[in-house]
Amino acid sequence: MSETLIAALFVFVLASFAGFEVITKVPPTLHTPLMSGANAISGIAVIGAMVVAGPNLTHDNNFIVIMGLIAITLAMVNVVGGFMVTDRMLQMFKK
Repeated sequence: MSETLIAALFVFVLASFAGFEVITKVPPTLHTPLMSGANAISGIAVIGAMVVAGPNLTHDNNFIVIMGLIAITLAMVNVVGGFMVTDRMLQMFKK
């Protein structure tokens, strides 16, 4: 395996552990408001995935494009789902 792949896997594993620890420390009453704020981060992920999946003449194979399209799909599901939950939470406060 190349050094770049090993470094990327190392960062992924550390980020997974750090994310799990942070999320388990959030009380349930703060989960929905924080999820609303996290939609902006998912929106940034959509833009990054579009850059990766977009037309680029240096792509040697379609693997990069397919992974980019998967990233766009998953990030958009996260954005839409987050806004749906936020809207549902805000509906509870309307009369």
